[in-house]
Amino acid sequence: MRLILYSKPGCHLCEGLQEKLEQIQNLSFELEIRDITTREDWFGAYQYEVPVLYLSNRRDTMCAEGGLSEEPLPRPSPRASVQQLEQMLRKYLSN
Repeated sequence: MRLILYSKPGCHLCEGLQEKLEQIQNLSFELEIRDITTREDWFGAYQYEVPVLYLSNRRDTMCAEGGLSEEPLPRPSPRASVQQLEQMLRKYLSN
């Protein structure tokens, strides 16, 4: 399981969310940070939205496209604790 965090340098909300995600110990996931300033398409899509969190899953083998699918997750409150963030993620990881 992989979480993708779209972020940009100097974004305090992005840095705060990344720190909290890195503190979660009771869930197993890989965290990928994507700097939106490195690609025009990411910047255009997320420049006013960061931080944006996606859940990346392998698609069903029966799916014609195969590969990976990315599902957007609701933006957690910047005031959410590590425990609250973990609870939110647990809900989405179990689906």
